[in-house]
Amino acid sequence: MEETEEKTIELEEGMECVQKGLNKLKIIIEGEPESFTSDEYVMLYTTIYNMCTQKAPHDYSQQLYDKYKEAVEDYILTIVLPSLNKKHDEFLLKELEKRWASHKLMVKWLLKFFRYLDKFFIKRAEVPALNEVGLSCFRDLVYHDVKNRVTDAVIALIDQEREGEKIDRVLLKSVINLYIDMGKGRMDYYVNDFEEAMLRDSACHYSRKASTWIVEDSCPEYMLKAEECLQKEKDRVSHYLHSSTETKLLEKMQNQVLITYTNQLLEKEDSGCQALLKDEKVEDLTRMYSLFHKFPKGIELVAEIFKQHVAAEGMVVVQQAADVANNKTESSGGSHEQDFVKKAFELHDKYMVYVKGCFADNSIFHKALKEAFEVFCNKSVAGSSTAELLASYCDNTLKKGGSEQLSDEVIEDTLEKVVKLVTYISDKDVFAEFYRKKLSRRLLFDRSANEEHERLILSKLKQQCGGQFTSKMEGMVTDLSLVKDNQTHFQEYISNNPATNPGIDMTVTVLTTGFWPSYKSCDLSLPVEMAKGVESFKEFYQKKTKHRKLTWIFSLGQCNLNGKFEQKTIELILGTYQAAALLLFNASDKWSYADIKTELNLADDDLVRVLASVSCAKYKILNKEPSSRTVSLTDHFEFNSQFTDKMRRIRVPLPPVDDRKKMVEEVGKDRRYAIDACLVRIMKAKKVLTHQQLILECVEQLSKMFKPDVKAIK
Repeated sequence: MEETEEKTIELEEGMECVQKGLNKLKIIIEGEPESFTSDEYVMLYTTIYNMCTQKAPHDYSQQLYDKYKEAVEDYILTIVLPSLNKKHDEFLLKELEKRWASHKLMVKWLLKFFRYLDKFFIKRAEVPALNEVGLSCFRDLVYHDVKNRVTDAVIALIDQEREGEKIDRVLLKSVINLYIDMGKGRMDYYVNDFEEAMLRDSACHYSRKASTWIVEDSCPEYMLKAEECLQKEKDRVSHYLHSSTETKLLEKMQNQVLITYTNQLLEKEDSGCQALLKDEKVEDLTRMYSLFHKFPKGIELVAEIFKQHVAAEGMVVVQQAADVANNKTESSGGSHEQDFVKKAFELHDKYMVYVKGCFADNSIFHKALKEAFEVFCNKSVAGSSTAELLASYCDNTLKKGGSEQLSDEVIEDTLEKVVKLVTYISDKDVFAEFYRKKLSRRLLFDRSANEEHERLILSKLKQQCGGQFTSKMEGMVTDLSLVKDNQTHFQEYISNNPATNPGIDMTVTVLTTGFWPSYKSCDLSLPVEMAKGVESFKEFYQKKTKHRKLTWIFSLGQCNLNGKFEQKTIELILGTYQAAALLLFNASDKWSYADIKTELNLADDDLVRVLASVSCAKYKILNKEPSSRTVSLTDHFEFNSQFTDKMRRIRVPLPPVDDRKKMVEEVGKDRRYAIDACLVRIMKAKKVLTHQQLILECVEQLSKMFKPDVKAIK
């Protein structure tokens, strides 16, 4: 066979063919209605392929590589740059968009023709890829030449849009993406050549706007504009800026519009935060929080204004209660004390809605609300402390026949609110003492409406203030729950021992000394009927528990007597002291004050109250000589057989004793013990402390229950 050799393509001949193809490509790129035929395409590709695969010295790969770069540069210098230099502003951007698209198309075609070169020669010669060469040519020759003009044109368009003009966002996005393309995905060119200048311009724009708005607009109007601008800037980012710009752009805008004018805006006299709170502008307050919540300076100022406003509202409530008390009138729904607590609840509910709604449940505003309530909840209200008023309000809610008939849900909600207010008062021990006193009355005189509610509020108080706070009260409730079992065992004892039967129905309530308030006990000389009952119970209890001592508190007892009057028999519900006094008149119709005192062995202050309740008050079961409204030590008393009443069963109340002063003294005494115990506890744990550290530690520990007096600690 005869071998045939392929004809070697010489450099000059090959380059002439390549140049011819490149010239036609330029014409096509420029939009002329021409295209490569199949033959032309194959011819050009084959020529380049053959020139790269010929054996040395006819391998022209390097010359073709240089030709590729020369072709790109030639196109840029002869066509692209002249066309760009003729254009300005938006027209420049449109031309750049067009030329960048044409450039990418040209490189795409060239890569097809020079494919073999790109695939094999690049790796062998360790030179940049053809695609990278194309990008470098455009970047070095076009981008660096026009970037400043382009950036100015882009910023000008953004400013036009900010002023309300409609712009070509698609064009902007395309041009802005060019900055990113130049960095092959890296953000250096975008940040350095465009973003920094755009952010500076944005800051200047909003600085000008804000300086005008702060003078001309009210706070709500200003915030509306700020919110609108904020949204529009976010919109710009989503449409044509890079997502990484959003945080920086919003920061620039917020710095100029919000941070610079924070105090001036929020403290505007007739429309600032204070005015919005006063006028209950919920929507505006929500917007205010939305705008300022990321800036500590702004949000702290809003919280401080909120705190001052709530505290001022609270002081108004305190003053109103004082005015009502001074005028000795009652507002609808109860006394001034009840009214004050209800208004405090309403105030708390109202501003808790603000905290949870307008201020997104932010802890700063919870703290502000707490501090505001602490301001007025620790003021004296018409001579009484808030601790006393809350204890009275609880008593009114939990006792039978309170001021209102409330459903279980409402009572539970009310108790929750009471406990919340208790956390705001500094003298929690005062509340505990007054509450315990009133709880004891409800339990002992069967005035508690619902044991579940009693336990519920104790569990809530325990949760908020700790187990030590409620331990005594829980013990009181437990004592009363054991009464029924105790009474059953006593009845069984009497049934088994008929000789011990006192002949009267008798119920004994056994209280644990440490749990209950301290009561005055006296050695009352009981009537025979009662004395036998007491002895019977003593015997029963000694057999049941040998190591416990009973102390009888007759002042808390209750007696039902049948009073046989001429017109009818009336059942009298009395205290033990009252019953003992009246039973004397079974032996004689007439007694002197001195004889009654001797017979009963009662102190004067107790006896005066007892005799006044049955001779000077509503029910005159005894006639007094001389007839007057007060009892004196020389008076004489006689059974009033003519007494009658339309009811067949009446309760004869004792005049109330104002033991408030005594309770306050007891609290003071307990505080001294608490300080002593706290000091010992701290020193046991720490061993060595400076005087100042010891005082600070002691104050910190005790402040959970009361605000300790530093002098007392010293």
